[in-house]
Order: sequence, then structure tokens, then C-alpha cells
Amino acid sequence: MILQERRASQDYFLGLLQTMIGQALDAAGYNLERTPLQWAGGRYCFVKALEDGCSGLIEFQVLVYSDNTWSRDQPSRFNVRLGRSGLRGAGEFDADRFSIRNLGQLLVRDFGVKILPSEDHWWSYHDTDSLAGALAEAGYLIVGYGMPWLAGELLPPSS
Repeated sequence: MILQERRASQDYFLGLLQTMIGQALDAAGYNLERTPLQWAGGRYCFVKALEDGCSGLIEFQVLVYSDNTWSRDQPSRFNVRLGRSGLRGAGEFDADRFSIRNLGQLLVRDFGVKILPSEDHWWSYHDTDSLAGALAEAGYLIVGYGMPWLAGELLPPSS
């Protein structure tokens, strides 16, 4: 029963994720991978073939702590991770083109933008309104920083 409730909460997260951010991801060419096993673990990955032959990914990891009820004492949370595949056309690995960051690292460490409280930021939520707000904030940062970084159009300042 607990697993069914947790799965329902993850499905709810995915539904709201698609409602809040899905159109922007789709318009940018990112498609949700249909991977039920990963979905069961709360991982949802959007992938796009980039112009340089790499693949870009935007991955959401959700941790549902309360079963079928919202709890302020132990809110659920999610993180966003961005990555480039580092593969060349023939499937050959290119370490110079491989990169993975969570969104907080990209903003706080790489760009020096102090929008988030830390580079290991997890968005927490305890009800539908707080989840919608957290997804809206994450979506804004993904579109403004994450997607351009993945595409190689926005680079962090040199150290």
C-alpha cells in the first residue's frame, strides 16, 4: 500500500512537471524518456540531440517523503541535474565534451549567481501550491541558464 501511495505521489509530480515545464522543454526539443523503471525511482529525464552531436539531458529526481498526505514536517523535494553526453557521432567517448552538473552547481559555483541558497539545492514542497512554485522557479532557471549552457551558447565566466 505504501509503495502504491508513493508511486501515486511520483505520478502526481510528473503530471505537474509536464504541466508547468513540459511545454518549454518540448518547444526546445527536449523529449521525456519513457523509462518506467527510472520513473519508479522518481527520476524523469528529458533528452535532446544537440547540434554538436552530443545529447543534452535535463533530469529531475524527486524524493517523496510523505505517503498520500502532505507534511510540513517532512516535505518532499526534488533536484535538477543537467548533462551533456560526451559522445561523438560514431559512439566514441569525448571527455572534453562530457559534462554533468546539478542546476545549483551551475548557477552558484559556475556562474556565481546567488539565486539559490547553495550549490547543492533541492526544491522542497509540501502541497500543490508549493510544488507548482518550486517547479516554476526551477523551470525559469532551466530555460534561462540550463538550456543555453547545454547548447554551448552560455558559458560561465573564466576563473
